[in-house]
Amino acid sequence: MTTDIHHVTGITRNVQANVDFYMGFLGLRLVKQTGGYEDAEQLHLFYGDEQGAPGSVVSFLVWEDGAPGRVGHGQVGEIAIAVPPDSIGEWMRRAIDARVPTERPTREFGETVLRLKDPDNMIVKLVGADLPAVHPLPEAIAPTRLRAVTLFTEDAAGTANLAADFGYRDGTAEGQVRRMVSDTDVLDIRDTRGFVGSIPGTGVYDHVAFRAPDEKAVRTMRLRLAQHYKPTAVHDRKYFLSLYVREPAGILFEYTTDAPGFAVDEPADRLGETLLIPDRDRERVEDLRVMLPQFARPGDDRMPKRDLPFVHRFRLPEDPDGSVILLLHGTGGNEASLMPFAARLNPRATLLGVRGRAAEEGVARFFRRFSEAAFDQQDIAAEAHAFAAFIKDAMRGYGLDSGALTILGYSNGANFAAAVMALHPGVIRRVVLVRAIPVLEILPPVDLAGTEVLILSGAEDPFGEKAPMLAQWLSNRGADCEMHRTAAGHEIAPEDLNAAREWLMR
Repeated sequence: MTTDIHHVTGITRNVQANVDFYMGFLGLRLVKQTGGYEDAEQLHLFYGDEQGAPGSVVSFLVWEDGAPGRVGHGQVGEIAIAVPPDSIGEWMRRAIDARVPTERPTREFGETVLRLKDPDNMIVKLVGADLPAVHPLPEAIAPTRLRAVTLFTEDAAGTANLAADFGYRDGTAEGQVRRMVSDTDVLDIRDTRGFVGSIPGTGVYDHVAFRAPDEKAVRTMRLRLAQHYKPTAVHDRKYFLSLYVREPAGILFEYTTDAPGFAVDEPADRLGETLLIPDRDRERVEDLRVMLPQFARPGDDRMPKRDLPFVHRFRLPEDPDGSVILLLHGTGGNEASLMPFAARLNPRATLLGVRGRAAEEGVARFFRRFSEAAFDQQDIAAEAHAFAAFIKDAMRGYGLDSGALTILGYSNGANFAAAVMALHPGVIRRVVLVRAIPVLEILPPVDLAGTEVLILSGAEDPFGEKAPMLAQWLSNRGADCEMHRTAAGHEIAPEDLNAAREWLMR
């Protein structure tokens, strides 16, 4: 049995920096962008040679601004990409010019290696090796294919035994690294006993996939692995069929067919140009296209990213009208959760989603609470102060027109927006509050003249009885407040969309 690497997959927390490094610096081609097949709200990018040939592909799951993982045993620790042997000096010069973290070239197993760090601090080694590309990239010194992956393991023998099942043979050893070889690439098994264990998250490699000749081979491998391991079912990833299995040290291996390949749903000369959504999520296509993070290709115009105290994300429409809708999610949401609703309100609006900084049982909120009816007043005040500064800095830093800004908040986000109005009058001038209630113990006698507010309350919302109190306070403080009661519970309903659209169009 012969095999080699099909692809390696990592996890990034910054899609734009990832694209700039792998397309812009390394010069790989983006051959596919799709919603994830396990989670369609997760962008998945595939880079490779001109056609994304198996063995050339490095892919990334995008956890935008996600929590960092930890490098340790039980994972793919490094990847190595082949470049022409005489190009290492040029790549080192480019790395220095581009301020890519790098070390001096070294020799590993008789090959010249330039070790780099990508924007997530993941190790990418450029190896001078004469391994021609199946579909060469235009530049003469461009990467050709994957040369190796380094496996960090505290059970080197167990890792090697399973690698042998995938067709790898014993090679030489250097220090704590045992090399296993296929016909075209290698696995470097590094004994990391005594190191810390890996933790999933951004900035780590998720898995390595090995090539299978066809579907029959995958299904046969599954039966074989089931005798000693726990392989998954065979998954149809549209571009290949595959199964997953964890080797004895916990490293995730995938076994993957070459066919049908990345050209199955895009012309070969247009690969990677369109954001594609898995067929099983076809009913959510438009929502997912709005929620998945945008990026600019190297050389294209882009919006600058400002370093501000709240995680945030823009969604730029094709034909912007100059208006901006700033989104404040409910408990458990994120900066993208309200984007589909807002895009329906106004398809031409620029959307600015913000992520709450308070965490409760692993989910995001805008302020802490002690119970469903008791809220941390000090935390509300502190976060409202930070948010007021965020809005001012965002308007200035991104060159946005504050007069064209509308706030849209849902549940916890709506409660937070109302608190900001009370504690920092004038910061929010136009707002849609969906399922909002007052959360401040004392509503101050501030002047809200000139503030426009739409409150959307649910007739069946268990918290809805408190919404009139908020509406009355807003009106008493001089706000132009309109309250609309929809035939819904706490969830957002179609009637909310219609009412909000009519109010925005006035």
